[in-house]
Amino acid sequence: MADSKDSRATPLGIYDRPRAPGITGIEIAAIALSLGWLVLSGVFFLYFGGEGADGLRFILSMMVMFMPVAMIWVAATAARASRVMREESARLQSAIDAIRNAYISQAQAGRKEAGTGSITKKLDEIAAAQRKTETALARFAVSQGASGQPTLAPAPQPEPAAADDQPRLSLGTPAEALQPPVANADFIRALNFPETAEDEEGFAALRRALKDRQAAQLIQAAQDVLTLLSQDGIYMDDLRPDLARPELWRAFAEGTRGRAIASIGGVRDRSSLTLTMARMKQDPIFRDAAHHFLRLFDKGVARFTPEASDAEITELANTRSSRAFMLLGRVAGTFD
Repeated sequence: MADSKDSRATPLGIYDRPRAPGITGIEIAAIALSLGWLVLSGVFFLYFGGEGADGLRFILSMMVMFMPVAMIWVAATAARASRVMREESARLQSAIDAIRNAYISQAQAGRKEAGTGSITKKLDEIAAAQRKTETALARFAVSQGASGQPTLAPAPQPEPAAADDQPRLSLGTPAEALQPPVANADFIRALNFPETAEDEEGFAALRRALKDRQAAQLIQAAQDVLTLLSQDGIYMDDLRPDLARPELWRAFAEGTRGRAIASIGGVRDRSSLTLTMARMKQDPIFRDAAHHFLRLFDKGVARFTPEASDAEITELANTRSSRAFMLLGRVAGTFD
């Protein structure tokens, strides 16, 4: 339930370019007022304008007819611009909320790992003390047997209390190691992020993928870079990359770099590349986030590719996270 709440608290639709609506109520009202004024003024000058139509009278008539229409459309344009600014402000606030939630989740995960580490340390200490006790008992039994005395049977070890339907962990084994690996379909859907707030399947896949620690780190890094890129007006849905063959992605997962796999960086949009390169040089926070995402995406592809089919690799390459990887990889020189 916590994952569901966090996912819904972050409006992932901020990674889409805002689609400008068509004709809104503002335009409809402006059109109605314009037509109404033109009809009324036309009727007035036609029936009550008097005789004669010299140049000055004609100019005044046109001004009376069309000046109010122009003022109506100026007001309509201002109202539309004001509404667009309010929407952009809401989207920016959503991006800020997403970053804040990400930092809170990361801090909570750090505290959880710290608590797990302390429990593991205590278990190690208990196991070491138990080994010392067993060694002392064994030495005592051997010494008694060598002196001709009857050998003492070792004290029966208490049976461990049965855990209620809980897996038995060996000492030092993290709990997440027993979690089943995330399914390929959920991994792909999570890296593309939910389309809208009503995308129930997308949120369900995201929650399942976040249960895997490595997948959760990659998803978080992808969310950070997509949010930062959207601040410069760069949206992954606007990019139309040239998709590479699955064989090249497999070669990339096996460690091939440079021009041999240059086709993977299929983003060719010059404006997006220029803006990203300038941001990379000027903004150290963006640069660190981009390099962190590139490293995690590299590892994620290496884990995903061996078990994935060619169709799944192609589907992964068309996600928003993969497009961000293509864009940042070209700027960072991954494909040079």
